[in-house]
Amino acid sequence: MQYFVVMIDYGRRGREAIVDPEITRREVISRVASGEYRNISFVHEIADCSVEDITAEILSEASLPDIAATGADLQASHFDHLRDLRKHERA
Repeated sequence: MQYFVVMIDYGRRGREAIVDPEITRREVISRVASGEYRNISFVHEIADCSVEDITAEILSEASLPDIAATGADLQASHFDHLRDLRKHERA
């Protein structure tokens, strides 16, 4: 049997442990990425008789990849910046 425990910290209101034996690792990652699980204290994977803290793994897998700006994006932002500067020029 394998299941995950996600501990959510609500600050002064306390903490909540979400335990669902039917949820998979992929579903936990999906819920973290979608923002359904926020303010996570820890994520534990319980398999057989062992407990493993996998918080860092889950958070890194749930983060969105960094997408580098393309040349066209940089050129468009440059033109936007120049247009904004012209708005503030004296007539």
